[in-house]
Amino acid sequence: MSIVAGLAVLASVVSRAEVVANLDVRAQLGGPATVEADGPNAFSLRAPGLTRDEARAFSVGNSFFRDNWVVAPASATGRDGLGPLFNANSCSACHPEDGRGHPPRPAGHAVQPEVGVGMVIFVSPYDADGTPHPVYGSQLQDQATPGVNPEVRIELTPQFTNGAYHDGTTYQLRSWKIAFADLAYGPLDDVRVSMRIGPQVIGGGLLEAIDETTLRALADPDDKNGDGISGRVHLVPDADGSTRIGRFGWKASQPTLESQVVAALHGDIGITSDARRTDNLTPAERVKITAPSGGDPEADAHKIERLAHYCRVLAVPMQRGAGTMEVERGRSIFAQLRCTACHVPELQTGRHSPIVAFHAAIIRPYTDLLLHDMGDGLADNRCDGNATGREWRTQPLWGIGLIATVSEQASFLHDGRARTIEEAVLWHGGEAQPARDAFVALPAADRAALLAFLQSL
Repeated sequence: MSIVAGLAVLASVVSRAEVVANLDVRAQLGGPATVEADGPNAFSLRAPGLTRDEARAFSVGNSFFRDNWVVAPASATGRDGLGPLFNANSCSACHPEDGRGHPPRPAGHAVQPEVGVGMVIFVSPYDADGTPHPVYGSQLQDQATPGVNPEVRIELTPQFTNGAYHDGTTYQLRSWKIAFADLAYGPLDDVRVSMRIGPQVIGGGLLEAIDETTLRALADPDDKNGDGISGRVHLVPDADGSTRIGRFGWKASQPTLESQVVAALHGDIGITSDARRTDNLTPAERVKITAPSGGDPEADAHKIERLAHYCRVLAVPMQRGAGTMEVERGRSIFAQLRCTACHVPELQTGRHSPIVAFHAAIIRPYTDLLLHDMGDGLADNRCDGNATGREWRTQPLWGIGLIATVSEQASFLHDGRARTIEEAVLWHGGEAQPARDAFVALPAADRAALLAFLQSL
């Protein structure tokens, strides 16, 4: 072999090595918080590179996240104060194995709710959009402590719609009809209803670490570039009275992990904190309900900080199959359909996170954390802060392919209506309608490649 030919072969080997290295980098979805995991505990691992104190705080937060709150008074001081009305008795009841909640499993046509599946129902009077119901508040509680009546029994009926791809392949989409029975404290009357399931908890600290300037730069509320995408930041009040960009929740209604923890403890479990010092009861319910307290507050600042820290440092599983022909073809199709206009593949964190390892990190969450109009099909027709009934935060896609592995039941979209990633794609409308229609027009092999890519995340 000549020297020239030898150099050419060497250059080819180096080039292939660089390609593999680049693919490995793209597989590091969580940047410094990435772990290799693909089993049932894939969402429950802590990020690498934590200090000893950070790792110890993670362990404490893990116990707070998983342990059940109990009725006060109890010998387990510090863990009592549940309810008196609630939806779940622990954080992990809504986020089993740090993954997603799910709707009740269908049993024939009528579906009765299970305990602790991470499903909640928000309501508002129809003529007072976004405000709490005068009797039942903002969130319906279908569980209660002994001697107290739950607010309501929730009844779901699945409804099905049939459709077909351009090549004739058929599909079926599921949605929910929601009804209420056994109203314990008076009539609901005409209400706006929004059903939500608990999302996976991974990567929260990385999303929190993205600078507000980065999110504002991604926003285009007036669609000035004319691409049909008009995402906007959701400005919400913080605990100190300032206004900040919301990042967490299906409508980006919470700005920090601490505020998300406080809201979930209060609304879902009935636990008070410094930020929310009274039980989650309306004046109409206080007349009928008396219950002992687990303390004032029931979750002190230490518990809030440890729970937020736990969520902050949960690791992100590595992408699986990066570099394979099918996954890389799907990645290319994902970009060609302009799914990346909202599911932004790559972002950089700032330097304000309390976790130094997360500073200036390149991450691949596949989100812009902005609100987007998702059309009539996904609309809940209920305002949430400044988010309209048609707007939803772009859901991060990291971990989406492991939901069925981690959770007992795969559920996608805000209310768990979609049983597969494919169904979730088909529900997209509004700003995502052109991408959804392009997906429907793809040949079967290209659809399979796109779904293989999403399954790899």
